[in-house]
Parts: sequence; structure tokens; C-alpha cells
Amino acid sequence: MSRRILVTSALPYANGALHIGHMLEYIQTDVWVRYQRLMGNECQWVWADDAHGTPIMLKAQAEGIEPEELIARVKSEHERDIAGFLLSPDNFHTTHSTENRELANLIYERNRDNGNIVRRTIKQLYDREREMFLPDRFVKGICPNCGAADQYGDNCENCSATYDATDLKDPISQVSGTTPELRDSEQLFFALGNFSDMLREWTDSGSLQPEVANKLKEWLEGGLKDWDISRNAPYFGFEIPDAPGKYFYVWLDAPIAYIASHKNLAARTGEDWEASWKPGSDVELYHFIGKDIINFHGLFWPAMLEGAGFRKPTGVFCHGFLTVDNLKMSKSRGTSITIETWLKHLQPEYLRYYFASKLSGSVVDLNMNFDDFITRVNADLVGKVVNIASRCAGFISKRFDGRLATAYPEDMIEDYRHFTSAQSIIMQYYEQREYGKAMREIMLLAEHANTYINDAEPWVKIKDPEQAEAVQQICTIGLNYFRIIATYLSPVLPELASKTEEFLNTTLTLESLEQPLCDHAINRFKPMMTRVEASQIEKVMDETKANADAKKASGSAAGNQDASLEPLKPEIEIDDFDKVDLRVAVITDAQPVEGADKLVQLTLDIGIETRTVFAGIKAAYDPADLIGRRTVMVANLKPRKMRFGLSSGMVLAAGPGGSDLFILTPDDGATAGMRVK
Repeated sequence: MSRRILVTSALPYANGALHIGHMLEYIQTDVWVRYQRLMGNECQWVWADDAHGTPIMLKAQAEGIEPEELIARVKSEHERDIAGFLLSPDNFHTTHSTENRELANLIYERNRDNGNIVRRTIKQLYDREREMFLPDRFVKGICPNCGAADQYGDNCENCSATYDATDLKDPISQVSGTTPELRDSEQLFFALGNFSDMLREWTDSGSLQPEVANKLKEWLEGGLKDWDISRNAPYFGFEIPDAPGKYFYVWLDAPIAYIASHKNLAARTGEDWEASWKPGSDVELYHFIGKDIINFHGLFWPAMLEGAGFRKPTGVFCHGFLTVDNLKMSKSRGTSITIETWLKHLQPEYLRYYFASKLSGSVVDLNMNFDDFITRVNADLVGKVVNIASRCAGFISKRFDGRLATAYPEDMIEDYRHFTSAQSIIMQYYEQREYGKAMREIMLLAEHANTYINDAEPWVKIKDPEQAEAVQQICTIGLNYFRIIATYLSPVLPELASKTEEFLNTTLTLESLEQPLCDHAINRFKPMMTRVEASQIEKVMDETKANADAKKASGSAAGNQDASLEPLKPEIEIDDFDKVDLRVAVITDAQPVEGADKLVQLTLDIGIETRTVFAGIKAAYDPADLIGRRTVMVANLKPRKMRFGLSSGMVLAAGPGGSDLFILTPDDGATAGMRVK
């Protein structure tokens, strides 16, 4: 009896392009889904764009368009990339949908009626310059748990701790760059502590990887805090039914889109989607996610479902991050390769195979090394797999009218069974998401097939007319090996599988492998894969770096997603600009500020006097290297009192932020105090 399975992937955010880091998870999901279908199971993959939140609202403002127009455009781009990488979701929807609004309201109202929603007034960070309360992701500071700098206001990427933005040390608004202030605000909270017993039982149920379950136990043992599920206007999302001016936090309605996408699909297929989401359903439900969002999927999501009378996931499959040459992916370093760029120069199946060859069922980071990538793809796919077909096809087409031998040699049946019996362990590895182990088993078969052909030497035997039948049998055996290998690889390489079906004039199924393919007409062989050349990688990297440089030059802050979302300020008159007094300043002293991760205390000589200015440039400069340099400062900026002292001015700098920040440096001939026009 076949299994009924529902699969989801984490939702890509609808304000930017998909890149190869995203593809790690999506390829992992697609391989597992295709494997289930190969096994004859009924497996649906429902998915969506994450289309809500302040970043999308601000980016739309910056582009002068409505958020709906932005998310529609990005969704179209994502769908293009999904198709380009041969992903096979049954439905790709959006969180900004009627289905998701209705379901978010339903799940909220059921939890409210069950006593799981509470209201209370809290202190929140407020940006006075922009006149808005700051969402968690628009505040950065020092993690209160581990002390890591430059962390967002909801969770730490270094230690995975979750906290409130108000817990951050040295918070900075990512919208205006100013220090926010605390203000009172009434918010709605999900009483996560109500579900402590259920969550302890669920995390021990085997639904999670051991390392994920252990991490969640740390949070459970520390006591579960109420979860703030509301955000103040302005906010792009769904307004809460009984709280005018308040909107559902994006992380409330985002996972609900799994259900909404399934409901949207069911409207076309006629299935009973509700039956899959009821407690006790025989449908298996699995989520593929990254390790940075395990708290949402391992705690908040099952609690929300439980409180609203929905079923919980059968399993949550968590993976690590992708690094490039052991470095975190970065737009500013030119390593954040978009799918659009990749597909201009390289086949999608190269990356599908490379990721599969390195993926396991554990939560470990995967490194993208391009030398290893070239070697592995060329050696395995071109040198081992496709080589089997290319070595045998020509003899069958030219000498035997494109027809395989009438019967399979009796003395080779046992060896054929060796190939088909490998199905058990390979499929088991697919089920466990141990793709790397599955690829190694398949490559052992490919090596065995190539060794057989080498030893049989059909190119020698074909010269002897009396051995023509033997050559036909050798090539028939080789092509049957290729058929088995291509079938086993089909979850990873669906395009190669399709080309194999056309070439061998057959359908690749596990059932069909029970008997060898004999007395059968095949089509002329066409090249299936070509070698990866280093020049192709160079083109990908050059284009990626050029795109990053172009964004920097245009002021879009390519290396800082939050900065790129900042809208233009209101227009000013030339008279307004004339009010700004820009002066050449000589840095006579520069010291790090104790207790501040980003700040440098500068002593500036502007000719007529000396000023002290605190500048957030520590990540870009060693303070000692700044002494004696000339720069440009706003000399008539009203002094600002900071907890480190009084800052009397502002140094001008440009760049996306962090280490990619550059103070403006005038010509050597400029003297201290000279006005800059």
C-alpha cells in the first residue's frame, strides 16, 4: 500500500532573487519528493513565497510601487528559477492570499478562544527619526546571550538564542542608523508556555533529528516565554481581526501558508485538504528547513497547530548552511550566486548532483568548493555515468540497426541481479536523506559497469566478424547497466532520466528493472552531458562580482539587505542642502570605544577648533590606521549625547556597511577647516 505524503520547504522571502544557498534546501526537498514518487507513493510538495513584513513594504516604497506589485514580480522570478532548476512542487503559492488570510484568522481565533492569546503593554524600540516602531529584523546589536555583534532583534545567528529586540545591547535602527528609544505599546502574545508538556513530549517523539531535539530541550528547560505575534502599523500583512491597527507578525502567517498552499491546490484537484490537517490523519507531513528557524518549526508552529485543533508535523528535517570556500555566502564578496546567473553558464543538474553527493540527514554545513565541484561532476557524471552509454550506443546504432540483443546472456544474469539488488540500500539512503551515501553506491555501480566494458573490449571484438553477436551482447549489457543507474539517479538528475528514456525508448521505473531490456529498438545516442570547464565557473563568479559592484556603485547597499530596503527621504530644496556645513577634518586621534562593538572615538581638527565624534566604522578600520588621515565631516550638526559621551558632528562614509565602509577622503592638498562644496 502506497504512502500519502505532504512535503513543504521553507518559504523564500519575496523581496529578492533566489541564490544557490536557497537551492541547497530546495534540491534536498525535490530529491526526496521525486524519490517518493519513484517508489510509487502519493507525494505532494506545497510551497509559497513569504510575502509579508516591513522589509517588503519599505522596498516597495523605495521603488515607488505598491507592495502587491513587488511581490507579484518577485514571485514570477522565483517561479522562473524553480522551473530552471528542475524543481517539482505541486503548488507554489504566496502568503499574501485569500486562503492564508482566512486560515491565519481561523488559527488565531481558535487559539484566542482557547485562552492562548494574551494582551499586555510592553516596551518596544521606536525610531524617532522615522516615527515608527521597529520590527525585530530592523534592529541590530550585540546578542545578550553570547555577545556576538551585528545580530538581529529576534534571534542570534551565532548561538541561535531567541530574545526580544529590547534585550539587545547597543541597539541600532537599521532604517535610520540612529539609536532607538523605548516606548509603551500594547501587543498580542501567544502563550507558548501553555504547551510546555505537549512540546516536551513531541520533541522526544522522534519527529526531529537528535541534535535539533537537544537544542529545543535547552529552550524548554529555560522556560518558554510568551511569543509576540503582533506588529504595529505601518506593516504589510494581515490586520488582526479584533485588534485594529495591529498586524500578524510575519512568522505567524508564514507557516500557515503551508496549509493555504495545500488548500489552493485542492481547489484545482478536488481533494479534501482538511482531512490531511486533522489530528489522526494518515497523511505524513514533513517540513524541510534550515537550522536558523528550528525554534519556529519546533516550538511555535506545533503549539499554534495544537491550540487550533490541527495536526502536528510527522517530521521536521533540518539542514545546515551553505558556505563558499568555507566562507559564509556574501553579496559584497561576490559569492552570493543567483540562480539566474548560474543558469546562464551552467546546467542545473551539475549543482543538483554536487549538493546530493554532499548532503546527509544531519544538521551540518555544506561547503561549495569549485575545484571539487568541477572534479566531481566531470569524474562521476561525465566520466562514469554518461560514458557507459556513449561507449555502447555507437556499436548498437551502426552495426545492429539500433536493436539490442534478443536475449540477455545467462552467465551475466547474476551480475544484473547485483545491480538491481542495490536498489534496496540506495532507496533506503534516499528515505533517510543520506544522499551522499546513495550517490557513492550508485558510482560504485558505474565503476563496475565501466570495468566490465573495459575488460570486454567491444572495440577490439568488432573487428572480428565472428564476434559481432558478442559485441551486441556486451553493449546490451552495458546499456542495461546504464538504464539501472539512470533510474537510481532520476530523483537527482531528472533531465538525464528524461534523455535516457528518449534514447532507450522506454520508461524508467523501478518495476521495469526486474527484467533486462532485450530485443528492443533504441534511438540514436545524443550527447547528454558535457564537461564543466573552469572558464564557466569564472564567468559565473565574474558576473556575480560585477552585479555586486554595480549595486554598491548605485548606492543600493548590495551587502546589506536591510539598508537596501530603506526608502528615499523626502525631496529637499537646494537651500536646505546649503544649510549643511561640510568641512575637511584631520583625524588627530582615534580610539576604540569600550563597550561598543562598532564605534570609534575620533578627535578631529577642523582648523578653528577640535571636535570629538563617535563613528560606527570599527569593523572597517583599525583606529590606529586612521590617525593623520583627512576626512569630511558635517561640522554644524547638533551635538548628540550618547552613553559614551557627546558626539559633536558626523564623519561622512559610504558603502553597504560592516567591513565594506569607506570614509570620504579629500585630496592631500585640502587643509583642516576647508569648506567642501
